Amino acid sequence: MLRLGVNIDHVATIRNARGTPWPDPVRAAELAEAAGADGITAHLREDRRHISDADIDNLMAALRLPLNFEMAATAEMQAIALRHRPHAVCIVPEKREERTTEGGLDVAGNEAYLADFIAPLREAGCRVSLFIGHERSQIEAAARIGAAVVELHTGAYCDFDTEGRFAERDAELAALRKAAALAHGLGLEVHAGHGLTFDTVGPIAAIPEIMELNIGHFLIAESVFVGLDDAIREMRARMDAARA
Repeated sequence: MLRLGVNIDHVATIRNARGTPWPDPVRAAELAEAAGADGITAHLREDRRHISDADIDNLMAALRLPLNFEMAATAEMQAIALRHRPHAVCIVPEKREERTTEGGLDVAGNEAYLADFIAPLREAGCRVSLFIGHERSQIEAAARIGAAVVELHTGAYCDFDTEGRFAERDAELAALRKAAALAHGLGLEVHAGHGLTFDTVGPIAAIPEIMELNIGHFLIAESVFVGLDDAIREMRARMDAARA
């Protein structure tokens, strides 16, 4: 079955806008589990713009679902991951000035550093995932350094769809399909995510090599109107229909 990981970062964004304890990301994670999520994703950014260290502490204490801990490849974040030992660690590129993650990790250009960086995480029992684009060189580098998972960046595909640039969207989708097949053939588990909505999830969910989708911002946005439970259940239904 195609798994759904729910990213709760932007529950924390809303909370931090007022500096109150509400809404609580842990409560959102518990609601996500009840609605059929298979895992929870949280990105502890270097500038702590949404998820906080205390949120990670609380999630690790409360969650029954696996936690996918997104982080930059820094010594600080490595130490936090090694202290908590979450189920999965997803290494993402990070820039202070960006609103959201803008592209994939350059594994091929930082192969030696990343190989050394992920080694202690692997030894600690974390499943290491690398958030990358669909370029062949990045996928092959991810396999060489011993990552268990690659998560393919679907942001460009979603942006092209939103902007009505359908030829470019279809070309991006074809590239993602090819990348998923290549990664699977190299022994990597394949995940995907970034920017997915009810309208764009189907073709990605239909790619047979993809085992997990991580979706956050759209689900939190949709929950303003229909509630988090209904938003997640609808996404789950569309994923299942596409895979069927």
